[in-house]
Amino acid sequence: MTQTQPVIDYQVAMSAPTSHLFEVTLSIKNWQKTTLDLKFPVWTPGSYLVREYSKHLQNFQANTEAKESLPHTRISKNHWQVQTKEQSRIIISYKIYANELSVRTNHLDATHGYFNGAALFFFIPSLEKESISLEIIPPCSDWKVSTTLDKIAGKENTFIAKDFDNLVDSPVEIGTQSIDNFTVLELPHQLVVWGKGNLEPKKVIEDITKIVKTEAKIFGGLPYKQYLFLLHLSSNSYGGLEHKEGCSLLYARFGFGNRERYHNFIQLVAHEFFHLWNVKRIRPKELEDFDYEKENYTNSLWFSEGATSYYDILIPHWAGLYSPKVVLEKLSKDVTRFLNTPGRKVQSVAESSFDAWIKLYRRDSNSDNSQISYYLKGEIVSWCLDLLIRNHHQNRKSLNDVMRQLWQKFGQAEIGFTEKDLQASIEAVAEKDLSDFFTRYIYGVEEIPLNEYLEPFGLLVKPTSPEALPYLGLRVQSEGGKEIIKYVEIGSPAQLAGIDPEDELLAINRLRVTAEQLTERIKDYQVNDIIEISVFHQDELRNLHIQLGQPQANRYEVVQIQSPSDHQKQNFLGWIGLGNKQNI
Repeated sequence: MTQTQPVIDYQVAMSAPTSHLFEVTLSIKNWQKTTLDLKFPVWTPGSYLVREYSKHLQNFQANTEAKESLPHTRISKNHWQVQTKEQSRIIISYKIYANELSVRTNHLDATHGYFNGAALFFFIPSLEKESISLEIIPPCSDWKVSTTLDKIAGKENTFIAKDFDNLVDSPVEIGTQSIDNFTVLELPHQLVVWGKGNLEPKKVIEDITKIVKTEAKIFGGLPYKQYLFLLHLSSNSYGGLEHKEGCSLLYARFGFGNRERYHNFIQLVAHEFFHLWNVKRIRPKELEDFDYEKENYTNSLWFSEGATSYYDILIPHWAGLYSPKVVLEKLSKDVTRFLNTPGRKVQSVAESSFDAWIKLYRRDSNSDNSQISYYLKGEIVSWCLDLLIRNHHQNRKSLNDVMRQLWQKFGQAEIGFTEKDLQASIEAVAEKDLSDFFTRYIYGVEEIPLNEYLEPFGLLVKPTSPEALPYLGLRVQSEGGKEIIKYVEIGSPAQLAGIDPEDELLAINRLRVTAEQLTERIKDYQVNDIIEISVFHQDELRNLHIQLGQPQANRYEVVQIQSPSDHQKQNFLGWIGLGNKQNI
C-alpha cells in the first residue's frame, strides 16, 4: 500500500497592517508521524549573511483540526518540534513582525505588504521538495497581489510553489502598487512599483527592455516564461536581490531625474537581471543545493557577484543607454575605491568570498585595513580576465564566451561548478594556462598590474589627486556635536602615533578642528611637519605629536592614452563596442 504524501498549505493574512504583523497559518494534511519538526531559515539565497529570521516570529501555536492544542518544544533558535498525537492534520499558526524595508526581509504597513519566503515560512525537513500552496488574504478589497508564483485556477489570490526553494525564490507584493505589463522577445514582463517619486514608467520600461534584449543576446535567449521587476521607492535607500523569474529593487524615490542617479538605477537593473544567469542558474557547487540553516561557504562569490558587477557597467552602454565616457567614469570610481582599500593587500578575493558570512555585511572600523569586497575586486579581476582574453584573441573571444560556455555546461542543467571547473572554463576560452593569474590575484594578494592589462587597449589608470596634501591617514565624521574618528589607515602617521577609531578629535596645534575643517587645516602644513593632535581616547585627553607623511593618491581615473596605435584603437573599440553594434 502506497503511503499518502503530506499536503502543505500556507495562508498569509494581515488583518491589522499598522501592527506590522503578518498572520501565517500552515496546514499539513496526511501527517503520519508522531512528531513534526519545523525549521525556520536563517538566511536567504543571494544575501550571504545569517540574519536569524526567526527572531521576528511570535505567537506560535500548534493545533489539531478540531482546534485542540498540541504540545510543542523549542529545540533550537530556529527549530520547533510538535507532538502530533497521531493526528493526520496539523495546523500551525504564528505571526511575523515585518517592519524592515529591504529586498531580503519583510515589510507591512498601512500602504502595502511585502515578504520574502525565507523570512516568513518554515520548512519541514525531508519535505522540502514537495509542492506548497499559498493563499494570500489582503486586508482590503482593493489590494492586489504581485508574484511570479503560478496561480491556482478557480481560487482567488492562491498560488502554487513547486517546492520550498521556489517559495523562497518568489517574493510577494500586496497592496495598491502600480502594475505595468510589457513584452520583451515575446515573453511577458511586469514592472510593479510601490511608493511615490519621480519615476517615469514609460521611459523605465523602454530602458529595461533594452537591458533585457542586450543580456539575452549574450546568452542566446531568456531562460524563463515570465519576469517581474518589483521596485520599492523610499526616501534614500538602495538594494537589489535576484530571483529566477524576477528581482526586488529598492531605490530612492527621487533618484530618476538626475542623469547620474538614473544611470546608477539602470546599472542596478542590469546587475540583478544578469544574476538570473550568473548565480541563479550558473552557480558554485556549494550553492547547488541550499542549506537554509547555516552558512553555505564558497570561494567563488568573486565570480558570481564580481563578474556581474563588471557586466552591470558595460551592459547599459551596450544597450545604448550611456556613452563610453560614462563606462570609464564608473570604472574610475571603482578603481579608486579598490586602490584606496589597504585590505586588498591582506585578504584575497577567494578568501573574501568565503568570509562573506562574517565580514562583508559586518563592517567595523578596521574593515578597510583588513578586507576587500568580493564585489569590488571580483569586478576588477573579471575586467582583467576579459581584457586578457580579448587581447589574446584580437577581440574574437571575450568573457562573454566564458559566460556562454558556463551557461551551456552548468547553467542550463543547473549543475554547480567547482573552482577547478571555473578556472578550466576561463582557460579554455583564453586558450592559456591561467594558474599564475589565479594564484597571484584570486587566491593571493599580489597587487594587480592594471596598466599591463589596459595598455593593449590604449587605456591607463592614473592618479588624479586634486591637491598634494601631507598624509595623515584618518577619516572623521561629525556625530551628535562631536568629531569622531571613524577610520585610521594601517601604517599611516595617525596610526603610528596611536590614534584609534572612535577617538574624539578636538584640536590641531591646540586650535579646535571639525571634520569639515580638517582638510583645509592640513593644507597649512608641509610634508615632515610635526603637528600636535588632541583627542579624547575613552574620555582621557591625549596630545599626540604626528609627523605628516608624503602625499598619497586618493583618486584615480581610467583614461585613454594620447596617440594610441591602430592596434590599441581597434582593441578599445572591440571591447567598448559601438552602441548595439558591439561584438556580443
